[in-house]
Amino acid sequence: MITGIDHIALEVANIPQALEDYSAVLGRPRVASGDRLQLDTLALQFRASRDGDTADQPPRLRLVLAAADVAAAAHRLTRRALPGTMQAGDLFEIDTAATYGVPIGVTKAAELTQGDPSNDIAGLDHVVVSTPDPERAVALYGGRLGLDLRLDRTNPEHNNRLLFFVCGGLVVEISHNTKKGVGAGPDRIFGLAWRARDIDRAHARMAAQGIDVSEIRTGRRAGTRVFTVRNRTAGVPTLIIGGEGLERS
Repeated sequence: MITGIDHIALEVANIPQALEDYSAVLGRPRVASGDRLQLDTLALQFRASRDGDTADQPPRLRLVLAAADVAAAAHRLTRRALPGTMQAGDLFEIDTAATYGVPIGVTKAAELTQGDPSNDIAGLDHVVVSTPDPERAVALYGGRLGLDLRLDRTNPEHNNRLLFFVCGGLVVEISHNTKKGVGAGPDRIFGLAWRARDIDRAHARMAAQGIDVSEIRTGRRAGTRVFTVRNRTAGVPTLIIGGEGLERS
């Protein structure tokens, strides 16, 4: 039913500025009069923020999944207690009450072209969703959406429980703060991790462009190295990850 992640939509106050910033971070040229950047694994789309948004609010991100047949996927999701509405452009938007506050849509799977190996950022590695109730998240992402649960690990030293759902080679990572215990509050998309073909080249390029980046450090996943992007991400916590063992199927 769900074949992958088509795109991530980010609500921003200034779309041209966000396009300029993410074009610099991800090393992709802007398309004239466009509202998205296309990477190897998916697209990043920018949407105007809603009236009343303030600078101190967390960024709003929308997860848009891909399906070969959107109407069939919408029918099945509705039968799985995930009702929604069909929008223009063959997009089924699931009611956020059913997804515990996370905006999730399903659209027609796009054909991806072979990426340019000269780009140091290939595409998304994973999207992070924070939840106060990990078992609720298992029921939603694994049971109702039908994503493939590959990892369920609690790290006492970091006070968190991580759930990895593979979706078309990308990962929806569910993060729960075990120190806070289980609660009934909403979930939210917390941040994005981008996959680097050459993390040293990506780090040097961003630093040369005046982007605020951390030092490269050893990642939690074996064989990986990571660094944090501290600005020009429209407030989205952003990690760049490179190394072995990133390919998934």
